[in-house]
Amino acid sequence: MVTKNLELIFDFGSPNAYLAMKALPDLLDRTGAELVITPCLLGGIFKATGNKAPMIQYADAPAKLAYEHLEMRRFIERHGLTRFRLNPHFPVNTLTIMRGAIVAEDEGHLDEYVDAVNRAMWEEGLKMDDADVISTFLSANGFDGPALLARAQEAEIKARLAANTEDAVARGVFGIPTFFVGDEMFFGKDRLHQVEEALGS
Repeated sequence: MVTKNLELIFDFGSPNAYLAMKALPDLLDRTGAELVITPCLLGGIFKATGNKAPMIQYADAPAKLAYEHLEMRRFIERHGLTRFRLNPHFPVNTLTIMRGAIVAEDEGHLDEYVDAVNRAMWEEGLKMDDADVISTFLSANGFDGPALLARAQEAEIKARLAANTEDAVARGVFGIPTFFVGDEMFFGKDRLHQVEEALGS
């Protein structure tokens, strides 16, 4: 049996990406699919596509923004995601931690890094655009914080994150979380049923 890949275009800055990832394990078990995380920069995607975060996009449409929040609450309740907390520093500039994701990928522990930093962002509410906070958190969670941050400043690491972002935009990505099953694109945590259908086809 051939294992299908489910690709996730990912940035820590999206609370919906965190929520989607927390709902994925059961889907992956049911479909036998393997999750492949592609780190990208959400700000770069927004800039390239003219898209905006919901809190900005719907600032003049309070009923729409209220409904976005209602849907988030429903998703949280449906999946029992009781540890989720909106980060008090939101929006957080994720450039450093996303470059860190490229370093973690290069060193073979991207999944562990994503799990840890997601927890820092959306459970512990840490200010993850502060280098000292990042370094301290990583060092307390099984990583060499100073070494990882030093590597995050390497030109090759910066270029790989930029290239990932440009490639995602070229494939039609305009926001995060975006999923790919082969060439089929699905946007948002509320499309997981469609993702599962595509993986099962």
